[in-house]
Amino acid sequence: MNRAGKILSISPPNAIPGGEVVIECEGLELDDLNSFSCFFNRSKARIVGASSDRVLAIVPENNGMQIVDVHFENFGDVSNSEKLMVGKRLAGDLHIVANPAVDPKNDSIIVARSGSRGQELPVTLFRLGTDGHLEDIAANVMNPTGIAFDDHGKLFVTNRADGEVCQINRDEEIVPIASDLGVATGIAFDRDGIMFVGDRSGTIFRISALGSADTWAVLEPSVSAYHMTFGKDGRLYVTAPGLCSFDSVYRIDEDGLDEIFFKGLGRPQGLAFDSEDNLYVAACKDGKHGIVRISPDGRESELFLAGMSIVGLCFTRQGELIVATGDSVFSLPLEITGTLLN
Repeated sequence: MNRAGKILSISPPNAIPGGEVVIECEGLELDDLNSFSCFFNRSKARIVGASSDRVLAIVPENNGMQIVDVHFENFGDVSNSEKLMVGKRLAGDLHIVANPAVDPKNDSIIVARSGSRGQELPVTLFRLGTDGHLEDIAANVMNPTGIAFDDHGKLFVTNRADGEVCQINRDEEIVPIASDLGVATGIAFDRDGIMFVGDRSGTIFRISALGSADTWAVLEPSVSAYHMTFGKDGRLYVTAPGLCSFDSVYRIDEDGLDEIFFKGLGRPQGLAFDSEDNLYVAACKDGKHGIVRISPDGRESELFLAGMSIVGLCFTRQGELIVATGDSVFSLPLEITGTLLN
């Protein structure tokens, strides 16, 4: 009899280091916890809880390996192994507060070192190339928060310190586009190329081609930021994280009227759609932290990826999921494509 038991499944099927996964099993003998270990490849995991049919484990650093074999060892016995997709760390030592963005011209990823409000940093924007090289962007925007490209491939960044949105030209020139936007955080473009900027104090502005800002919708204030993306249906989807554990994803129609699309998330932040119209949200669900996938009709949801302190995400044209935590960027080759509106 194998006292290490048999692993049946691991959920969620994807994670980044530090995420908590649930390992369903059978036949595991736990008379002496000191003899039991759970390994992710050769790395020993920290155990949060264990019983004969379930183990809660924290995903250790994966040393660049993205498909990881998970197995138990107990009293010298070794269980079968099951695979888990673990994100590869691409960059660290950042201060990200929202979604990264993929440059449509060369597939590089734009990320920010935002800093605390009003904090001046020597470099605030970075370009992560497809070769993994992280380079500074000369344009120095104070407190960059929302990042987005328009349908012409132009880069725009919100500045929450000064309440403005800027266009970044050639990674060097900063051109203010609109100002007096409150605590400007979220940014998104609709299918007609119109820019929308969220003031976390409670207003979503529609920005004209001349840079004038009109109040388009009013929501509850957020304690941190508005995160925004448009769906294929032409409506704007917004998270406004608060202090409760039952926050909502809002959906706003073309007239600026809002409704609750999905409710029941703790501190929902960055969000993005895949090509099949599933919505992915960085949030906590049922006490589990990571990325939640919500069905197109908003009726079903599941924890898709386990991870702590996730603030944003995006999909590349190569099918990678890019996950941003407060200080790092990870990549998972999941063969999921996003919408062009992300």
